[in-house]
Amino acid sequence: MPRYFLEVAYKGTPYSGFQSQENAWTVQAEIEKAFSTLQRDSVTMTGSSRTDTGVHALQNFFHFDFDAVIHPQFIYKMNAILPSSIVVKSLQQVGADAHSRFDATHRRYQYYLYSAKDPFKEDRAWFYPYPLNRDLLNKAAELLLSIEDFTSFSKRNTQVKTFICQLSESQWIEDNGCLVYSVKGNRFLRGMVRALVSTMLLVGREKISLDQFEEIIAAKDCTRASFVAPAHGLFLVEVGLLPSKTQ
Repeated sequence: MPRYFLEVAYKGTPYSGFQSQENAWTVQAEIEKAFSTLQRDSVTMTGSSRTDTGVHALQNFFHFDFDAVIHPQFIYKMNAILPSSIVVKSLQQVGADAHSRFDATHRRYQYYLYSAKDPFKEDRAWFYPYPLNRDLLNKAAELLLSIEDFTSFSKRNTQVKTFICQLSESQWIEDNGCLVYSVKGNRFLRGMVRALVSTMLLVGREKISLDQFEEIIAAKDCTRASFVAPAHGLFLVEVGLLPSKTQ
C-alpha cells in the first residue's frame, strides 16, 4: 500500500497537543477529520514529533498509508477544510518502510521571550521583563552540548526507555526583538525544552550559579529543575528526515 509523508504547520494555542486523545481537540484529529471529508475515507496518521498543549510548529510531519487515488488538488482542498490554525505544506509519496518518527535525524526547537510589552507577541512568546546576564545564559546553553542524560529536564511519568539525548546546537540568539533559545537534537523528552529554558533563565537572572546548574543536571531529578516556561513561547521549527525517505 502506498505510504505518504504529510508536512504541516500549526498554531498550537487552541489544541490539547499534537496527538489524538479521547475527548480532546488535537492537531492530529483535525487533520484526520479533514482528510476523511476530502477523500471520503479514513486513515490513521503517525506523527514525527509530539508537541504539548499550546506548542506551535513551523514544520512537523505525519505518515499514512492510503491505497486509493489522492485528490488532484489535495493540498488546496485540505487547507480549505482545515481551521486557519493548521496548514498543510506538502505531500509526497515515500517508500513503504519510511517512518516519519523513526527516520527523523534531528529536531530543532526555538523558544521566544520578549522584555517590552507587545500585544502582537503575547500568544507566541513569553513576556519576561527581567534583566538577564547574557554571558551566563550562553555559558549554560553551551554546557548542555556536553550532556547526554537529561532526566532532570523531563516531566514526571514520562514513558520512555532512556533519557539520553544528543544536542548538536544550544544557543541564545536575537530574532525580531525577541531573545530566543535555539536547540537542535536527535530527540527530546516531554517538557524538556521548556525546562531547559526555565532553569537557564535562573542562571541568567543570577538566582542560581553555573555550578548549581551543573548540580541540577547531575542530580537526574526533575524536582530540581524549573518547568515554569509557558507553552506558547515554544516552536518546533524543523524536523530533519533522511533524504532517501522523502524522495
